[in-house]
Amino acid sequence: MAKKLRIKQIRSAIHRQKKQKITLRTLGIRKMNQVVEHNDTPQIRGMINKIGHLLEVEEI
Repeated sequence: MAKKLRIKQIRSAIHRQKKQKITLRTLGIRKMNQVVEHNDTPQIRGMINKIGHLLEVEEI
């Protein structure tokens, strides 16, 4: 069974680069403190690495 990641936005996307906002949207995050779950894949990890300063990530 694949590992899952619980991703929560903890910092605002206001005044961020457009690419960072698009990455948040691609992860399915639309609001502050919203939590989404994704499978732990290299693609998801890459997105998290790009905007890790805006997120809190937990393995479940």
